[in-house]
Amino acid sequence: MRISRLYIDAPLTEHQVIVLSGERHNYIANVLRLKSNAQLSIFNGQGGEYHATITRISKREAELTLGSFLNNDSESPLAITLVQGISRGERMDFTLQKATELGVTRIIPIFTERCTVNLKGERLEKRIKHWQGIVRSACEQSGRNQLPKIEAAQSLDDFIKNDNSGHCFLLDPESEESLSSITAAPDEITLLIGPEGGFSSRERELAYSNNYQGIQLGPRVLRTETAAITAISAMQVLWGDLR
Repeated sequence: MRISRLYIDAPLTEHQVIVLSGERHNYIANVLRLKSNAQLSIFNGQGGEYHATITRISKREAELTLGSFLNNDSESPLAITLVQGISRGERMDFTLQKATELGVTRIIPIFTERCTVNLKGERLEKRIKHWQGIVRSACEQSGRNQLPKIEAAQSLDDFIKNDNSGHCFLLDPESEESLSSITAAPDEITLLIGPEGGFSSRERELAYSNNYQGIQLGPRVLRTETAAITAISAMQVLWGDLR
């Protein structure tokens, strides 16, 4: 029987007693429907996980006792930063969920010329927290013990001028290059993917003038969420840990 996994944003040690309420208690009691003496795996995103036992559960609280620490590591040797043009609603959620399951290490949401999502101020802060919840749940489900970091949302121009780490790829359906043409296996990648309407000509030129290499994934134009998942999967097969 598969043991449920739970992320807790707090320092953890062996034999520690943790009392959970609110959203985390609701997840244990009403979503997972766990009872006293049920077993869990607990992690805090810093690597590794702990065996845990529910020692008490009531209508409002759940008490857990941590057991031994397991230094499990399911992280990919390929460090992928996904720079994703912000798409609407469930499309962005789906992209971040699957990118996390596939092993990306960092996610940077970007505003582009053709972005149709208007997020500012408090609304943007709420959306970032929502995306962090998507990533956390994807780690719980997939067995990851380290959470990908979601950076502050920013414009494409600001990102490209200030953060170009690793081998930089621009997903461009007009490119004549493909991943199979890359001869040197990178260990750190920045992957730039546009929103629903793609990048403008100016944005593509900006990326190319800042050391991005254009790649295409085949003869068909993919939706933004399909493109991200396909590109990350292919990179993990070629240079990461997908088999």
